[in-house]
Amino acid sequence: MPTIKDVSRLSGISIGTVSRYLNGYKVKKDNEKKIQEAIEQLDYKVNQMARGLKTNKTFTVGVLVPSITDIFSNQVIEGMEEILDQENYSLIVCNARNSLKTEKEKLCFLKEKRVDGIVMMPVSDEHEHVKEILEEGIPLILIDRLLDGVKCDAVVCDNVNGSYKAIEELIALGHRRIGIIAGPTNVYTARERLNGYIRALSDYGIAIDDSLIEYAEYRKGSGIEAYERLMNMENRPTAIFATNYETTMTGIKYFMENGIAIGEEISLFGYDNSDVFQMLTPSIATVVQPMGEIGEKAAHLLLKRIESDYSLFPVVSRLKTKVLSGTSVKNLSN
Repeated sequence: MPTIKDVSRLSGISIGTVSRYLNGYKVKKDNEKKIQEAIEQLDYKVNQMARGLKTNKTFTVGVLVPSITDIFSNQVIEGMEEILDQENYSLIVCNARNSLKTEKEKLCFLKEKRVDGIVMMPVSDEHEHVKEILEEGIPLILIDRLLDGVKCDAVVCDNVNGSYKAIEELIALGHRRIGIIAGPTNVYTARERLNGYIRALSDYGIAIDDSLIEYAEYRKGSGIEAYERLMNMENRPTAIFATNYETTMTGIKYFMENGIAIGEEISLFGYDNSDVFQMLTPSIATVVQPMGEIGEKAAHLLLKRIESDYSLFPVVSRLKTKVLSGTSVKNLSN
C-alpha cells in the first residue's frame, strides 16, 4: 500500500505539505496539483481513522430529513455528496419519519456519533432541541425550512415568489377560482407557499375564498380528503395548486382513479420533480426548485463552518425557483 512518503517522493513536495493537504488545509495551487496527481497515480487512500485522530475530527456529516423516500430529500443529499466526497467526508443519513420525537432521537444519535456537522430539514417549528445542538458548538445548517428564534446558516428557496408565479400563470390563462392544497401550518415552507398564493390573488384583485384553501400533511398519500372537498364543491375550482411533490402526486392519483381529465375538467399546478411530471400525459405544470444546488450550497456552508469560527454571523441563502409550463393547465382565456 502506498504511503504518504511515496506521495511526497513522487510529487516532489515535502511530507509536511502533503500532510497539510491531506488534512484539509490550504496549500499552494501548484503543490495541490502535484500532490493530487501523485495520489491518483499511486492510488493512495487516506487513512481516515489516523486523519481523525490528528485533527480531532470524524470526517462524517449527519443529514436529518423528514423522509428519505421523497424526491426532494434524495436530490438534496445527492448534491451534498458531490461536494463532500471531494473532501473525503462521509454522510450519515437519518430519517425522522415526519415525527418530532424521532427527529429529537436522531439528533442525539448524530451527536453521539461525533459528526463534525449536521444538515437538517426540520419536521416542524419546534426548535429547542436544535438550539441545544448549536449551543454545544456543533455546526448545523438548515435546509428548506427556517426556524424562528434559531440563528444558524440556512439554504432555502424563494417559496413565496415560486407560488406567486404559479398562481400568476393560472390567472393569465383565465382561471379565477383557484384552489390550493396548502401544507401543514406548523411548517415554514408551507406557510410561505400559501402566502405567495394569497399575495398573487390579492395583487390581481381576486377575492380570497377560504373554502378554496385546504391543508394536508407533506407526506406520501396525503391530501386525498382535501381534493375530494374541493371537487365536491357546488362551485368547484377550475384549477388546483398543490404545494409539494407528495400532494401533487396525490392529486394525479385522485383524478386518474375518479376519471377526471387533468387539463380538461380540472387544471393542476404542482411542485418539484419536473422530470417525472414532464413524462406524464398531460405534462404537469410545476414550480421547480434547484434541489441539487440546495445540497451543494449546504455542503459548502457546512465545510466553512467546520473549518472556521461558528460564531460568525449566520448566512441565509435564498435560491430562485422557476415555473415549468405543462398541458395540465387549460387555457380559459380564449
